[in-house]
Amino acid sequence: MDVKTQGGAPVSDEDLVASEYLTFTLGSEEYAIDILKVQEIRGYEQPTLIANTPPFIKGVINLRGIIVPVVDLRIKFNLGRVEYTPFTVVIILNVAGRVIGAVVDSVSDVISLNRVQIRPAPDFSGTFDTKYILGLAAQDARMMIVTDIERLMASADMELIDEASAANA
Repeated sequence: MDVKTQGGAPVSDEDLVASEYLTFTLGSEEYAIDILKVQEIRGYEQPTLIANTPPFIKGVINLRGIIVPVVDLRIKFNLGRVEYTPFTVVIILNVAGRVIGAVVDSVSDVISLNRVQIRPAPDFSGTFDTKYILGLAAQDARMMIVTDIERLMASADMELIDEASAANA
């Protein structure tokens, strides 16, 4: 019986199946999200503002007749000064049956990762919330934070999106 191992630990065939991830930057960090959650990538355009929303909700855009809430992930993740450049894009996501836009600094590329390549996120003893992080992945000289974008966008603090959008529809 031939048993595959990675770092001495047994690895199943399922662990070696690669999935594709879209990589993007926020500040100086690179993130990766499941490509199957991505509907399209658009250039940044100023959304229509909605009153009484948290600062990370930039507003809404009309995407071919669908009102799409836009979340700036740089503000959501407290990444300091937010600057909109020609490289700033909106990743249109389809998560939990909703279409949501996520503003990021730039999109890098699409990469393939398998479960073995994604290492668990370190434990920061409650000082940093890692529940939206699936793990860390290294590929060549790059280190990426693999993010559970569906869990993030469906989280309780994001529920304001639906309330705000519904109130202004």
